[in-house]
Amino acid sequence: MRFELARQVPGIVPSLGIFTESIVGEFATSREVLFECNTSLEFGDVLRLRNSDGSFDVTASVVAVQYQTGKAVVAARFKHEVPNWIVKS
Repeated sequence: MRFELARQVPGIVPSLGIFTESIVGEFATSREVLFECNTSLEFGDVLRLRNSDGSFDVTASVVAVQYQTGKAVVAARFKHEVPNWIVKS
């Protein structure tokens, strides 16, 4: 599934997060997602992920990051469980 990615900055209204890039969820469950991105992220960062039609719009917290060749491979845990059919479509 393709998502738009926004890193939420403390003190700024979450809905105003700037979507910095489009990413592909390489693997996802109802609780977490793995993806590769160009955005500089750190453990604990809060993200907003949404699909193009807005039917999937969730927050997640970064639980692991591995940097390699100018990209980051990220594991993030959804703040709330999401239905499996959404993340697998």
